[in-house]
Amino acid sequence: MAELAHPIREAERYIENAKQLLSEKAEKDGAYYNDSKYVKMAGNTAWNGLLVALDAVLNVRATMKSGQRPDFKDYQIAISKKDAKMIRPLLAAYESLHKTMGYDGNPRYRIVQDSLKQAKIILDWAGKHYAN
Repeated sequence: MAELAHPIREAERYIENAKQLLSEKAEKDGAYYNDSKYVKMAGNTAWNGLLVALDAVLNVRATMKSGQRPDFKDYQIAISKKDAKMIRPLLAAYESLHKTMGYDGNPRYRIVQDSLKQAKIILDWAGKHYAN
């Protein structure tokens, strides 16, 4: 897999793509989105963006055998070693982006917006800790 020139910017692009999916495809109607398919897609896109940023900062994959995939627990352990205060935002992002949006497709606008705020917290943190 090719290395990214700047993984934090790439992760930000994922988040923007998630927001674009929501605004263009999910069709917000009052306090809810009408199409949970696009909420799921946006949640998965945003979560994958966070993984790009986290991989760049935490270097989780460097300690694994070739072909082995990291588990969420691997990210929790790595982030706790680097900055224990970030465990809660990481868990919140995982729960909201990956599970609530990505799996469940929860259409509630406020939940989606809070999920994207959690993504921003992680991205801001990753941006400060990324060594070019």
